Amino acid sequence: MSAPELVNVTIDGRDVQVPKGTGMVEAALAAGIEIPVFCYEPRLGAAVGACRMCLCEVEGMPKLQAACTMTAQDGMVLRTAQTSDQAAEGQNAVLEFILLNHPLDCPDCDKGGECPLQDLTFRWGPGNTRMHFPKRTFDKPIPISPLIGLDRERCILCYRCTRFSELVAEDGQLVAVNRGAQSLIATFEDEPYRAHFSGNVIELCPVGALTSTTYRFRARPWEIQNVPTVCGLCPVGCNIWATTREGKVARILSRNHPEVDDGWLCDKGRFASGHLGAEDRIREPRRRVRRRGFEPVSFEDALDEAERGLRETEGSVVVAFSGGESVEQATALARLVQDGLGSRAALLPEPFNPALARFRAPLSAIRDADVCLVVGDDPVVERAPIVDLWLRLARREGAEIVTVHPSGTVPVAPGSAASVCAALAAGGPPKELRTAARSLKRAETVALVWSQDDPSGGAHIAALADKLGEKASVYYLPRTPNGTAVAEAWGPADAPAAAEEIGALIVSGDEAASDPRVRELAERARFVLTTTMFENDLTLWSHLVLPGTSYLERDGTFVNLEGRPQRLRRAVGPAVEDELAFFADLAGRFGIGVDRWPSELPQERAPLPPREENDGSIKVPPASRGRQNGRGLQLLHYRGLFSGPAVDRVPELQFQRPLAEVEISAADARERGISAGEPVTVSSNGTTRTLTARLNRRLLAGVVRIEEEHAEGLAGRVEVRRA
Repeated sequence: MSAPELVNVTIDGRDVQVPKGTGMVEAALAAGIEIPVFCYEPRLGAAVGACRMCLCEVEGMPKLQAACTMTAQDGMVLRTAQTSDQAAEGQNAVLEFILLNHPLDCPDCDKGGECPLQDLTFRWGPGNTRMHFPKRTFDKPIPISPLIGLDRERCILCYRCTRFSELVAEDGQLVAVNRGAQSLIATFEDEPYRAHFSGNVIELCPVGALTSTTYRFRARPWEIQNVPTVCGLCPVGCNIWATTREGKVARILSRNHPEVDDGWLCDKGRFASGHLGAEDRIREPRRRVRRRGFEPVSFEDALDEAERGLRETEGSVVVAFSGGESVEQATALARLVQDGLGSRAALLPEPFNPALARFRAPLSAIRDADVCLVVGDDPVVERAPIVDLWLRLARREGAEIVTVHPSGTVPVAPGSAASVCAALAAGGPPKELRTAARSLKRAETVALVWSQDDPSGGAHIAALADKLGEKASVYYLPRTPNGTAVAEAWGPADAPAAAEEIGALIVSGDEAASDPRVRELAERARFVLTTTMFENDLTLWSHLVLPGTSYLERDGTFVNLEGRPQRLRRAVGPAVEDELAFFADLAGRFGIGVDRWPSELPQERAPLPPREENDGSIKVPPASRGRQNGRGLQLLHYRGLFSGPAVDRVPELQFQRPLAEVEISAADARERGISAGEPVTVSSNGTTRTLTARLNRRLLAGVVRIEEEHAEGLAGRVEVRRA
């Protein structure tokens, strides 16, 4: 790639050399000069010049210009309000106009103390006002969703929120209504703002117009501490600030990592921290007492009980992981069970495939790809939501997005991801894949995204990447936040013995406790040790229950889907002793030395590990074509993002939970006389559920899709009829 053309510009008498086309706000920063802005935000796309706060004087132009809308050209001479009386007068007029009806309620406003309008008014404003009439007021706060409140009288119409909704998340739910002085921000058709990324508008708002209902009136800026850590609720590993007050997490903010999350957060990561204070949280160890249920015990007594239970069943131990453990937690369990008890039997959350290391790349590389190929049945936004935003950005930047799944641009039968990769890797693909094959061959850079469970851990898409060579990068989307790193820490695992009694079962985390396979193992185990934050069906089968911790209560290491190790910092002290310390002490009783605290944490913004060399070809299954035989419609279910114990315990997030809907193709709906929005019955295996029909014109005929929560009891092929 050739070096960019450099141009010379002069800003307030300072000469600076920048690449041609650089925005003048950035060019001024390169010269050490600040140009104040409200509406300008590079992540929202092209500048719109709505607030006019960045007015500057440009040599050769008769009127003041909005610097955010201008780009650097050779010989340009620009003067900001710091050196131009005309520009200073223009900025004063803009601020006076913005404050005309803006309430001066900074001591009451949630944004007070961290408000750009407040800061810029003090630094750039005239210091007094000529206006002494009553200001305009509105009803407030208007709940645009259970998570977000809108104070319209504070809004300065910068349009950051509507631009995010339209151009970044592309949900189109926030709009500006009316015109001129009557312009207002509202939701489309006054419906609640129900979208995966709605909370980002709170941070984007430069005033106190959009505020979080879960944080509103909870803290002031001088009362809080912001702890840098990473989100542990999905495999992206977004960088976050955990705002704490009086030992409790008050809110979560994004902490822009330009290669991982670009400063965005999904609503689960932003608002689910409320689960830490849930009333039903387990806060002390519990030991089963014959005929009397459970009794609370001390951690020392719990260590004694765990040691006794494991010694009596030495050599016959199975571990079930949830995928939310830190690398250090997983390593401690591996040392205890493998070295101390001589067992390798485990249920791992994700398979580990070292072949993927050859194709590591930052998530931001998706934006720069010529072609993005997405394979797998699960919606990307439900597995790794920020990846969906990167794909949308890639499309806006001109990339070709090829989605190969039952409702994709190339519709294929469910479970075809491996066959699709095999066909594209082998050459001579079937007719429906030929256009995609030509696009992959023609592209200079390719991003391959796998969004589906895969026992091989991504071997199939790695084989396709191997065929494409250096131009390919692979993004395997695990189901769990740290599952692949947990699997790597454990190493090769033995399968639990089938239908035989198990000596001891160690269940780590709430997600593992909800796995039906773990329940079956618990029924066969003589001793069950469970670590969990909340009561569940498995705790009733346990002999010893240890209170679990959240990712916000741990120090350690998480490895995201890129293979990037990131620092997990404890935001608040755990309500209980964390699992790492407990299992380290337990390992010590078996003569195994394990550190009670994480050591040698990765760098703050650790780079990706280098790509490994090709270690040989990977076998993939042959391509399969055509629809499966059988009566009824094939059921395809997926796990929604807004599910799990953390979401269950945050009342404000309940409206984001998956709707009780069944997606059905237009052809299948027409054949059955089903209209969009009407109730239908879905039946299989003696189970019948009543759901609402949602027509998906891109869904492959013969397939229906239901979120897991509403598909319980349904499997295989289902019958769909009008209720």
